[in-house]
Amino acid sequence: MVTDVNQARLDRAASIYTAEFAASRGIDLRYVNTGKMEDPVKELKSISGDQGYDDVFVFAPVRPVVEQGDAILAFDGCLNFFAGPGDPNFSAMLNFYNVHYAYTHIVGTSGGNNDDMKEAIEIMSGGLDPAGLVTHIGGLDAVPDTTNRLPEIPGGKKLIYTHIDLPLTPIDDFEKLGKENELFRELAKICKRHNGLWSVEAESFLLNYFDHK
Repeated sequence: MVTDVNQARLDRAASIYTAEFAASRGIDLRYVNTGKMEDPVKELKSISGDQGYDDVFVFAPVRPVVEQGDAILAFDGCLNFFAGPGDPNFSAMLNFYNVHYAYTHIVGTSGGNNDDMKEAIEIMSGGLDPAGLVTHIGGLDAVPDTTNRLPEIPGGKKLIYTHIDLPLTPIDDFEKLGKENELFRELAKICKRHNGLWSVEAESFLLNYFDHK
């Protein structure tokens, strides 16, 4: 179950990770706009057969979202607060009755260690495609400014190629930049063939371009 209140984001996610593909792997994947629900907690729990959910991941540091995530936990359910808040006083109400009697619990994810990286690579080699996470590419020269302004830059992961010089560039801007730049013109064509996503083909073209520049 993937929830959001922004239909455009849900539609984009659904076009990248389709329900049909998930079904072929035995997964019932649904995209739900909770902004259209009168009672999101009640309706989300009803989808689960009123059992709640074993794992709930919260990707936005928004109090109502955290509280909603807590409210839909199943017995022994885990709320994973993945989103790192910028406000040191950020807080939300949690049901501690359920902590005691329903064994609900909370974890906070702030990054991975080397073992996590190895596991991620192993999972990717088994077919998990992380391309949907990448929204920008850049070279080593883009790192200082990107690091300093990261909270202000929208989108997902910023993929940095440390052996080239390239401004941090959104994939969505390739086509516009390609009107005057050969590199981005070709990258735009490649990404379009891959549903607007970064890909091995795009990376190979990029690296070959700089190798022969």
